[in-house]
Amino acid sequence: MSDKNHDRKYLIAGVGGVGGSIAGFLATAGHNVTCIARGDHLQAIRRQGLRLNSSLKGVITVSVKACTAEEYDDKADVIFVCVKGYSVESIIPLIRKAAHPESLVIPILNVYGSGQKIQRLANGITVLDGCIYIVSFVSAAGEITQMGKIFRIVYGARKGQNVAAGKQEAVRADLISAGIKADISDDINRDTFVKWSYISAMACTGAYFNVPMRPIQRPGKERDLFIELSRESAETGKKTGIPIPDNLVESHLQILDKLDPDTTASLQKDLAKGRQSEIDGLLFQMIRMGEAAGTKMPAYRKIAEKFSE
Repeated sequence: MSDKNHDRKYLIAGVGGVGGSIAGFLATAGHNVTCIARGDHLQAIRRQGLRLNSSLKGVITVSVKACTAEEYDDKADVIFVCVKGYSVESIIPLIRKAAHPESLVIPILNVYGSGQKIQRLANGITVLDGCIYIVSFVSAAGEITQMGKIFRIVYGARKGQNVAAGKQEAVRADLISAGIKADISDDINRDTFVKWSYISAMACTGAYFNVPMRPIQRPGKERDLFIELSRESAETGKKTGIPIPDNLVESHLQILDKLDPDTTASLQKDLAKGRQSEIDGLLFQMIRMGEAAGTKMPAYRKIAEKFSE
C-alpha cells in the first residue's frame, strides 16, 4: 500500500447514501476513488460526476471513476463495502477480483457480524470490521444528500487479526484529510454492536410507528419504545460478553436527538416502498441473538408481530 495518500486506490462497493458520501468526500480531497454502481445512478455519475448535496461540504459535483462490478479490472488498496446486509454474498466475487495481498477490506454495514461473514466468504483477504454514523441517501440519480454535522467512521481489526503496522493509520489519515471523522477502534466487536444496537432501535421504532425522527426526539410512546429497544439490546450485548457501556441508552438518545427531525431510516423507506429491506438483520437477528442469550425481549417481539405477516 503506497505511503503517498493520493496514490492509494480506493474502491467503494455500493454507492448509496453511505458509499456515495465516502466516495464523494475522498474524491473531493483528491484521492484515487472508483465507485461500483449500476443503472441510472451509474450512468448519471459517468455523465455528470457525483453530485453532493451536503451539510458539511455544500453543493458540489466531483468527477469520479465509476463502473459496474463486472467491468472493474483493477486492484484496490482499500475496499469499502457499503452494500445492504442482504447483498453481502453478491459482492464477494468483486472483493476477490479487486483485492491484492496487501489490500484492506472495510465493511461499513448496518448489520452486526458483517466483517466476520465477509472474512469467511473471502478467506485469505484481510477483512476488518467497521461502522458509520451519518444521515445520507440517494436523492436523485448521481446525487447524494448528506444531512447534519455527523460523519464518523469507526473501523478496526478483530481480536487475533494481524494487520501490518501503519496500514489502518494511513487510511485514517486519508479519511480525516477528506473531512471525515475517523477512529481506529480498540474493540471493533464492541463498537459495531453498539452501532447495530442504535440503528436497530432507531430504524425499528420509525418503521413500527411509520414516523420520522421528530416524534422519537420528544417524550411520548415513540421515544419510550426506542428506549426499551436500546435497553433490550444492551442487556443482550452484556449477556453475550460484550463490554457494553453502562450509559448506552443515554448515548443512543444523544445521537438520536442530533438528527434532522425529518430524517427517516432506510429500513422504513424500503418497507414503505415494498422493496427488499434489512429487516432480518436489524430486527429478527437481534431477537435471535437476544433469546439465545436469555434476554426477555418484549419490545422487539412487539415489533416482530407487526412485520411477521
